[in-house]
Amino acid sequence: MRLADQGSFGPTEALVTSIRAQGATAWISAQMALKTSSYTSGQGGAVHQYTGAGNFCDGKGDNCWRDWSSTQPLVWDFYRNAVSQPDQLRQRVAFALQQIVVINNLEVDGTYGFRLYYNNLLDNAFGNYRQVLKKVALSPVMGDFLNNANNDKAAPNENFARELLQLFAVGTCELNTDGSLKGGACSANYSNDVVRSYAYALTGWTYPSGGATSYGCWPAGMNCRYYGGDMIPVASFHDTAARTLMSGVTVAAGTAAPAALEAVLDSLMAHPSMAPFIGKQLIQHLVGSNPSPAYVARVASAFTTGKYGAFGTGQKGDLAATVAAVLLDAEARGDTVTRSAGKLREPAHMFAGVLRALNGKTDGDALAWWWGESLRQHVFRPPSVFNYYPPDYPVPGTTLVGPTFGIHSANAALERMNYLTYLLDWGGSTPDANVPNALGTSVDTSSFLSDAADAAKLVDRLSMLALGQALPSGPRTEVIKAVSWWTASTDATNWQKNRVKTAAYLVFASPNYQVLR
Repeated sequence: MRLADQGSFGPTEALVTSIRAQGATAWISAQMALKTSSYTSGQGGAVHQYTGAGNFCDGKGDNCWRDWSSTQPLVWDFYRNAVSQPDQLRQRVAFALQQIVVINNLEVDGTYGFRLYYNNLLDNAFGNYRQVLKKVALSPVMGDFLNNANNDKAAPNENFARELLQLFAVGTCELNTDGSLKGGACSANYSNDVVRSYAYALTGWTYPSGGATSYGCWPAGMNCRYYGGDMIPVASFHDTAARTLMSGVTVAAGTAAPAALEAVLDSLMAHPSMAPFIGKQLIQHLVGSNPSPAYVARVASAFTTGKYGAFGTGQKGDLAATVAAVLLDAEARGDTVTRSAGKLREPAHMFAGVLRALNGKTDGDALAWWWGESLRQHVFRPPSVFNYYPPDYPVPGTTLVGPTFGIHSANAALERMNYLTYLLDWGGSTPDANVPNALGTSVDTSSFLSDAADAAKLVDRLSMLALGQALPSGPRTEVIKAVSWWTASTDATNWQKNRVKTAAYLVFASPNYQVLR
């Protein structure tokens, strides 16, 4: 049951049965072999090829910006896949990666480019982290977002170089293998001079060919904005001076942009902080916010060796080995749950998780501008390159960190319950004719009616599905009491349906569900 929460967007009764039948290792292996999810919705690159008068969307209807420039079509795909596609682990890992190598739709536009970026993360979820970083470095969307597209050697912008080091690769402080600070205090992994060296080494990349504007491309010699592929090198804009990077790697004088990028990747992959820095974040996204140092060290070892049991290729940065180490570790699989274990379920997981558990369906439309905004996790629109929340956000009044608490509040706690009210009492959302292949968002609780006559049996069934165990005795008694209030005398027609709705609301609203343990 716990593995269903860690390796999917939420348990279903069928999924729990499948995991029990296969065993954890076999299920993970089978999941890594699956690839059924992708991003397909939205329009293409013509938005960056327009040379006519006025605005591209003039005369194209009210949904033009949504379909050509926004990430809303990808939200449809994201939640459809999360709720119904079988390659759950691939989706969860890709979602974790997109919260590490962050871009957003607040600062750059182009649906087709975001579609390519996020499909690359799905494709490489069990590949190698070096390839993830290479695709990120060559992404024209990232190049636009962090100012590395058309970056000129004469005055290099340091934005991408800085975030590559700080957020995507090694972090600001030197780390031991177990994720602790080397020497017990923060010693900087790099100086500003090092950042500048990386910025120079990464100059000389422009958009892939295909873009056009009515006023031409600028600067002269570079391509117009276009997101339909990897960026391409332009020698005249690339710095060719010798540069000293981290990990003892240097870029020799006269090195062309593609070879300089490989040197950058060599230096990052060789850095001792990368394995614990990335490994710990994967643990936090999949399993728990406060892994023990020993757990981080074991995951870092899998990242470094590229092997974990039968998983992995033996190449450093192997994500299949790393993810297997995260999920199969005794700290993830053990039945003894410590006080520091677990994590607050993030909103996107809750949205999809409740729908999956209650046989729901969604086209994702209501989970973006409505519920995503309400709970501050509008997928594909994190407020900055620092994601929705920091990985070291402190839980007030404790010595623990709780990343998701960075977007939690008293109001958010109520909004989580309102989401359940929306599904169970309001009936969710009906299909919107403006959404392609609209499904709306709703649950189907009919399969639980067979247990409605026995309130205790119903509550325990939903508890086992949502929590993997019965509610603690005190809350269980109160929930059963609330469910039992509905009888033929209180509602002759719908008492059984109301029992199911009441039980589902109270179980999924409980702290036991909201906090993954």
